[in-house]
Amino acid sequence: MSRRSGGRAPRQGRERRPLPTRRVDGGGDGTVQWIYGLHSVVTVLARAPDRLRRVLVDGQRRDRRLEAVRQAAAEAGVALETVAASELDRLAEGAVHQGVLAEAEAPAPMDEHALLMRLEACAHPPLVLVLDGVQDPRNLGACLRSADAVGVDAVVIPMRRAASLTAAAIKTASGAAASVPVAQVVNLARVLRALRDLGLRIVGAAGEATQPVWAADLTGPLALVLGGEGEGLRHLTREHCDALVALPMSGVVASLNVSVATGVCLYEALRQRQGPPGEAG
Repeated sequence: MSRRSGGRAPRQGRERRPLPTRRVDGGGDGTVQWIYGLHSVVTVLARAPDRLRRVLVDGQRRDRRLEAVRQAAAEAGVALETVAASELDRLAEGAVHQGVLAEAEAPAPMDEHALLMRLEACAHPPLVLVLDGVQDPRNLGACLRSADAVGVDAVVIPMRRAASLTAAAIKTASGAAASVPVAQVVNLARVLRALRDLGLRIVGAAGEATQPVWAADLTGPLALVLGGEGEGLRHLTREHCDALVALPMSGVVASLNVSVATGVCLYEALRQRQGPPGEAG
């Protein structure tokens, strides 16, 4: 999170193009995407095998982890194809695939109505993570991973000018993309108003805020809002926040990566919601 909020993503070399997607007939939103990486593929095989069309594995590899993928695909009844490593490289377009790719139907994200219905049905005070314009899919994936670890009830992302659930985001999420409900919305300000009407407190992260995150009340129904890389929270988003909090920076660096800031804020919320030491159950 920068002194404005969010945090500029560190440069990680040449940007790679997203893995290709194509339109098909069927359920979901009709988009088929490639999922790559051992953990990501195994997670989808375990949690949502009906999404998978086929799994491709490197025919030259016989190590224990890839054998686990073969076994999981057989148990799930998903077609398994053995291909050359060069074919995996071609399909992955330079991404680190670890010898396995899965062709999967992309799940359709929730819309605003489905999000509100889900939160209304929560038997506990809901915790929602709102990402205001995160651009890097790897940052989105890392935020999803933290959201899964903390038990977030939903993640909200804008439909425009923001990263979506690409293969890179799914890989970085390390399985969390299959477990964390994601809502992709057209009008973020309208959703924030709807969340407030539902009883959630809206707390935004902004580096210039005077209140540190640990001093804010993060118990009860809550939506934590973090901004995108570099720019932080947009002005309209700030106007819809009930409170702004900061992560004080005591060193020489001016900002934290947005995914790191998200993890810190979520775990502070979890700490408060579990109660004082000895009371967490």
